[in-house]
Amino acid sequence: MAPGALRGRLGTAWARVTEEAGAVAHRVREDIDAAIDRDPATDSRLEMALASPGLHAVWAHRVSHAMWTRGARLPARLLSQASRAMTGIEIHPGAQVGRRLFIDHGMGVVIGETAEVGDDVMMYHAVTLGGRANAKIKRHPTVESGAVLGAGARLLGPIVVGKDAQVGANAVVVKDVPSRATAVGVPAVNRVPKGERAEDAMFADPALWI
Repeated sequence: MAPGALRGRLGTAWARVTEEAGAVAHRVREDIDAAIDRDPATDSRLEMALASPGLHAVWAHRVSHAMWTRGARLPARLLSQASRAMTGIEIHPGAQVGRRLFIDHGMGVVIGETAEVGDDVMMYHAVTLGGRANAKIKRHPTVESGAVLGAGARLLGPIVVGKDAQVGANAVVVKDVPSRATAVGVPAVNRVPKGERAEDAMFADPALWI
């Protein structure tokens, strides 16, 4: 290969590497800033980056999901299990997770293989996105952008939690939750006070959260 052609290839490869590295760095900063916005207990970006198991689990998942989609399924599963051991959060490498997901506290969170999570979703500890079938089909929930899942919420089956919806703590959800609705109870009941935003429901009617 001529020296000029080799230099051209190396230059192209280096440009691709730097572009991808810049994109990764941007996503990391985006994750940290989104987490800080939702966690008043954190004082700095450094603290959030080093001491947030939710962020660590999401970052590990991004790597394991890339491996999974490229066919390296065993290494992807091993990485996800290592992440689970370190963070207490289990995200199957096949799950599709959007941008700026924040898992607060995190311990006990389980996200199944066919789950789909949109952008700007917030989860608290012990949330389960679980399946209700043994067949290799879509069997886990879809959580659309902006949803909030309270501590201990169980979402089971291929249901859809709509955009900006909220699921109360310890609710068991087996049916779709409309956009901007609030689902509470066992089994969960969808409630949207007339004229109210879903995120204001807990102040308008505290009984929604019992």
